[in-house]
Amino acid sequence: MRKVRDYDAELKALNDKARSLKAKRVEQLGQLVAATGADALDAETLAGVLLDAIGSKDASAKEAWRAKGAAFFQRRGRKGGGAAAIDGSGAATESGGDAAGGSGGTANG
Repeated sequence: MRKVRDYDAELKALNDKARSLKAKRVEQLGQLVAATGADALDAETLAGVLLDAIGSKDASAKEAWRAKGAAFFQRRGRKGGGAAAIDGSGAATESGGDAAGGSGGTANG
């Protein structure tokens, strides 16, 4: 005899997993903001910078931003924090003042 599947339980488990993944992503984004020193900006300024980045059509600017971001994570990796610090270990927020000096280059505007 075939075992009956509990679709409601499976759907609830999938929804719980999706909610958990979304919460983890939001936490990681907050840690990234703190690690880069962008938490020193007011919310309106940070939102404006991000909206400009999203709306930018300049491929060379986007590539330059990507390269800066990659260099940021590589520097953090050599200092022992690495990308793993952004994955929820909490180390990114502890050494955020250290990384803030590296974010000064992003104001080239």
